[in-house]
Amino acid sequence: MTFAMDRTGPSPARFRVLALIAAGTMINYLDRTVLGIAAPGMTAELHLSPAVMGLVFSAFSWSYAAGQIPGGWLLDRIGTRLTYFLAVALWSGFTLAQGFAARVSALLAFRFGLGLSESPCFPTNGRVVATWFPEHERAQATAVYTVGEYLGLACFGPLLFWISRAFGWRATFIAVGCTGLVFAAVWWVLYRDPEPANGARGRRGDPMRWEQVRRLLRHRQVWGASIGQFGGNTTLVFFLTWFPTYLAKERHMDWMRAGFFAILPFLAAACGVLLGGWGSDTILKRTGSRNLARKLPLIAGLFGASSIILANYAKGDALVTAILSCAFFSQGMTGLGWTVISDVAPVELLGLTGGIFSFAANLAGVITPVVVGVIIGATGSFFYALVYVGAAALLGAFSYVFLLGDVKRIELE
Repeated sequence: MTFAMDRTGPSPARFRVLALIAAGTMINYLDRTVLGIAAPGMTAELHLSPAVMGLVFSAFSWSYAAGQIPGGWLLDRIGTRLTYFLAVALWSGFTLAQGFAARVSALLAFRFGLGLSESPCFPTNGRVVATWFPEHERAQATAVYTVGEYLGLACFGPLLFWISRAFGWRATFIAVGCTGLVFAAVWWVLYRDPEPANGARGRRGDPMRWEQVRRLLRHRQVWGASIGQFGGNTTLVFFLTWFPTYLAKERHMDWMRAGFFAILPFLAAACGVLLGGWGSDTILKRTGSRNLARKLPLIAGLFGASSIILANYAKGDALVTAILSCAFFSQGMTGLGWTVISDVAPVELLGLTGGIFSFAANLAGVITPVVVGVIIGATGSFFYALVYVGAAALLGAFSYVFLLGDVKRIELE
């Protein structure tokens, strides 16, 4: 029933570990993105303007980004099992509480709590992959759990749209929050760390020192990967927040039709995640070059994500959906950034390095919803919002091309 088993070879325990963090990631993204499905009903009941709704979308990422470095330190201090259990239980509770929010102030407070409690999730996922999987399998393993980001809404989006329409927007938060609480118990019962190997587990009990952060920030790999992921996350955040409203308001789809069309880009993104992971590990096995294997899918994905701008010039729902699906497919390949940071992070500071990386990447979640909300409020259109999202993807591509440097592990003195 537990996973404290041999990591060498394709053991069933490793696949069960991977399935567990994939399920956790799917629930994680359902909790943070259910607000997008609830947004039309919520804005009508609470009388929220586009700019205020943008702030509500963004509030999650304020505390999420701020919690990345402390969350990474907590992971290094108390370990994977306890960190993830506490995170899932807390974020699910805050999701449930949003279903009872009566004022904007309460909603903002619950979104802050949600973001803070979710902050250790991806550093923990990166650590699980780094400690359970050998280097030549990490990109595929990362792709498998990352695909949960997209399959959650693709598989359960129509159900949540139906729940929102049939029972009201509050019911969606209650349903997703309760699901997360059940998963927290499942995680605690099933997960165990493997025995430490090659120092990958790191030291427990050491206090975090800001000097460690400064030492990490002296390395271009940390900066290049972080800015690159910021560019990719900008596209992701748009789809997780404003995309349903874009279909309903900009493209004038009714809510159930919007729910159907919203599935397709998320399915495409899931395919992009899997292709990026499989392609990266395949290139690594055939060429032995980590630079080529890691950088090529990331750069191609970010250039592809910038094609979202073309949706401004498309006519017809089918063509717009095809363009957005191609852009989101390409963005899915940028999930490989977590493999890059796992490859370059010092073995004794895996959690802290992942926290720095995730902090920078998730500044996109702080900035993008607000920028899009302000643009919509000022222009009444999504035209320049899509331009902004595409430009951020190009920034990420250039960071991987010119700033990242060699994909090799940082060694601290």
